[in-house]
Amino acid sequence: MTLTPKHVVQSGWTILAAVLMIFGGAMAIFEGISAIAKDDLFVTAHNYTFKFSLTSWGWIHLILGIVIVLAGCALFTGAVWARAIGVIIAGLVAIANFMWLPYYPFWAIVLIAMNIFIIWALCTGPAREGPTVA
Repeated sequence: MTLTPKHVVQSGWTILAAVLMIFGGAMAIFEGISAIAKDDLFVTAHNYTFKFSLTSWGWIHLILGIVIVLAGCALFTGAVWARAIGVIIAGLVAIANFMWLPYYPFWAIVLIAMNIFIIWALCTGPAREGPTVA
């Protein structure tokens, strides 16, 4: 039996990953907008290894957030490319949130854990049916 795109969408883990990607991407978009609009909103760490301006971090989070929301929406259609892009972008978002730790530690840890779960859910893939014996 061959898998059609409908079968890909019916995987519960894929749907959960898509919902988490949309939610996490929306949060990254809001995080990016708040960092771009108001630099003094976040506490800055002066002696941290990764030193970027908050405006730069805002643009990074905004762009990654938009891409992960679009990939999450495409997962509902069963697009295989969305699964691959989702794994890559979720990895990049996890790395970006690791570097974001000094600015917003609790939320960064939550988003890192969520992105690791997204990667796991997208890599496990849909359950494949075995051959049927007639």
